[in-house]
Amino acid sequence: MQKNWYMVYTKPKWEKKVVATLTKRKIENFFPVNNSKQVTYLKKIKIQQEPLFESYVFVNAIESDLSGIKLINGVVNFIYWKGKPAIVQPEEIEVIKEFTNDHQNIRLEKTKVNLNDTAKVIDGAKYSIDGNILTIKNTIVKVNLPSIGFTLSAKVETENSLHQKVSFGDKKLLLQS
Repeated sequence: MQKNWYMVYTKPKWEKKVVATLTKRKIENFFPVNNSKQVTYLKKIKIQQEPLFESYVFVNAIESDLSGIKLINGVVNFIYWKGKPAIVQPEEIEVIKEFTNDHQNIRLEKTKVNLNDTAKVIDGAKYSIDGNILTIKNTIVKVNLPSIGFTLSAKVETENSLHQKVSFGDKKLLLQS
């Protein structure tokens, strides 16, 4: 049987406990976190990690394992699409992993879910890579994730953003403002 990525809906603030249980049971999972800078007293900078998708964890499993995953303490259910657990494209999981590694203070925007969405080069500020639209405008980078209905956006932090290279997959894009 083929493994697919699924979105698991958890109880509020239970993501880490669910991830620990999944890892203990040797079920591949992914819990994206958003690193946000928070300035504390005495000019110390503390990096705060919070869930990128609150109450969601991604699991890579075969369909027959889903009923056992639903029984894990803290798991509410899977996210469904047309009566079946929604499958997240592996390319989008890789994009989320890379985006969370490369950027901080990521914002989520809800978009329309469309599994058949095809990305096209729209103009000089938008690029199509592996079916996802990457928009680079001034110092804001956006990636569309059509199968889960979200767009990730982040501000590129740089002193001189005139010629900044932004990595996306195996591509290096030049950011120009």
